[in-house]
Amino acid sequence: MTKSPSSPAPGLSPGARVLRVAMNGVTGRMGYRQHLVRSILAIRDDGGVRLPDGSLLQVEPVLVGRDADRLSELARRHGVERWTTDVDAVLADPEVDVYFDAQVTSRRYDALTAAIKAGKHVYTEKPTAETLDQAVDLARLAATSDVTCGVVHDKLYLPGLVKLRRLVDEGFFGRILSLRGEFGYWVFEGDHQAAQRPSWNYRAEDGGGITTDMFCHWNYVLEGILGRVRTVTARAVTHIPFRWDEQGREYAATADDAAYGIFDVETPDGDPVVAQINSSWAVRVFRDELVEFQVDGTHGSAVAGLRRCVAQQRAHTPKPVWNPDLPVTEPFRDQWLEVPANADLDNGFRLQWEEFLRDVAAGREHRFGLLSAARGVQLAELGLRSSAEGRRLDVPEIVL
Repeated sequence: MTKSPSSPAPGLSPGARVLRVAMNGVTGRMGYRQHLVRSILAIRDDGGVRLPDGSLLQVEPVLVGRDADRLSELARRHGVERWTTDVDAVLADPEVDVYFDAQVTSRRYDALTAAIKAGKHVYTEKPTAETLDQAVDLARLAATSDVTCGVVHDKLYLPGLVKLRRLVDEGFFGRILSLRGEFGYWVFEGDHQAAQRPSWNYRAEDGGGITTDMFCHWNYVLEGILGRVRTVTARAVTHIPFRWDEQGREYAATADDAAYGIFDVETPDGDPVVAQINSSWAVRVFRDELVEFQVDGTHGSAVAGLRRCVAQQRAHTPKPVWNPDLPVTEPFRDQWLEVPANADLDNGFRLQWEEFLRDVAAGREHRFGLLSAARGVQLAELGLRSSAEGRRLDVPEIVL
């Protein structure tokens, strides 16, 4: 590990409380851009996280990975004092407080298990494991430990869904009837234009597949906006059978690149809601954002992306009449009103990091923990099984 553990990073105040965060997987796209640059480094450079007593909790990243050259370059570029390729040394270091994991899914279970057993607070991307059994094992281990464990639920912190949740809390929709979600974009095959996603995403043997990737997200989105998912009916498809990897070699795409799901959701009041979410890496975008959710209720409807949210109240709902013999004259998009933020809604990844770090400082549980993550893995497994068996499946409650 470079630098002495006692060497403070530039900008840290003498005597201030500092959390040292070991960040594994920062050479990947999400680990680097959203978690390192836009979250931890931004928090560091702004002086830290403000705690309820008015003090600042400062952070110092320790970069962890397998490629020493890339780690040293990132450390040099961003003024990070410490980096290492030795995960065991990081977990054994008493001055490292938090372990963060953004590795490929296949490496996550062992790393998180070791981190919790080493007494490190854990914050991690999802899925937390390749199988439900492993994800439940992690949740059980966390439940019997004294550490704070959190799982990235970034979409619930993004402006569009914050506004959508506020409408739910204010009773805007009346009785909620349904949710429709559309997510995806065209990922190039890699032959003539480089793919925007790594090739392992399309190999089932490497943990790839859009169902495994996205149903973990859809579970916490549905729980966070509507309520608990009770059943799933899914169809997972591999639309593009061959792709080209980072070295330009053709390979067989063995994982699904599109998943079409229907979910029965139960609200906290016991009302049934039907949710339908389409996910695809083989679709071209004709909507305002790469993901959009429409919620319809007896008193109103709303459409939310990651940033914007528009709504239409019952009293302002027009009365279209189906007539295929005449051109459409209704300006449908103009009939919706923008939902204001009414707050400073920062980057969703950073906002959740700040909440997690405050929980660590206070010694309390994070609201999105490893049990929530296990439910996401469960929904993905059941989605793939539903597709294979061609039937609707119940989603049983996980009991630790």
